[in-house]
Amino acid sequence: MTLDATSLQVVKATDRRLKRAERSKLASFGLHAALITASVIAVFPVFWVLVTSFKPDAKAVETTPKLFNESSLDNYGRILDGEKGDFLSWFGNSVLIALLTTVIAVFLSATTGYAASRFRFPGKRSLMWMFLVVQMFPFAVLIVPLYNILLTLGLQGLSIGLVLVYCTTAVPFCTYMLKGYFDTIPSDIDEAGRVDGLSPFGVFWRLIMPLAKPGLAVTSFYAFLTAWGEVAFASAFLSAADESKTLAVGLQVFVQQNRTEWGHLAAASILVAIPAVIVFYLVQRFLVTGLSSGAVKG
Repeated sequence: MTLDATSLQVVKATDRRLKRAERSKLASFGLHAALITASVIAVFPVFWVLVTSFKPDAKAVETTPKLFNESSLDNYGRILDGEKGDFLSWFGNSVLIALLTTVIAVFLSATTGYAASRFRFPGKRSLMWMFLVVQMFPFAVLIVPLYNILLTLGLQGLSIGLVLVYCTTAVPFCTYMLKGYFDTIPSDIDEAGRVDGLSPFGVFWRLIMPLAKPGLAVTSFYAFLTAWGEVAFASAFLSAADESKTLAVGLQVFVQQNRTEWGHLAAASILVAIPAVIVFYLVQRFLVTGLSSGAVKG
């Protein structure tokens, strides 16, 4: 008799409660103190950037920092009104580029990872090795060859060119990750789908993709972040015009040669982080679920 996923979860939860009951008070205190300390260290920089975003530039950097010092929403108002750069245009460019990168990269990675997981074809091993080798090159080394390729294709300075560049970075990593997810899905599901008359793509789209939601969530989040916060490629491959910049590049207007507008830079940083937090909130419930729990029961 085999246990289903629900029974296994109950057994694991019971084991955790027993281990917790066996832990001494001193060990429990030390564990909680370490967790609280680590949490404070992780959260404090973000908290301080948030506090700084409400301060005027003159009060953002002081010899004796204060938690609240002439705090207001003026920095946010000036940024959103366009007084300090074309923020809304940068935001629109970043959203468009990040979404296109996510959709294209995840689709290519999912189809490639599924093919590498389920089928045997000439050059399969070479293809996977090529994806691995691409990951070894730093961004700075790739700028010049990618720039020449985009220039030859007539895509230099265009958003679609930058999307393709981001895909070259996201697809190899996402392909390896999704191949690992597909390897854990029983091949019996594919056979059952083919018996029911589904085509190979139909099996992939209607049966395998719903089971791979955790993997798709992770790769989507990675692809989105790859395009959302990247600076080097965006600076090199987009037009220098202000309306063509992304958010990460546009923030450079707050860092001038003689001074830095810390209050406005902090406020813009908070606004830039909000979409990433929203995307994480949308996919986080898939990040901790089992890949195919409940799909096959013995």
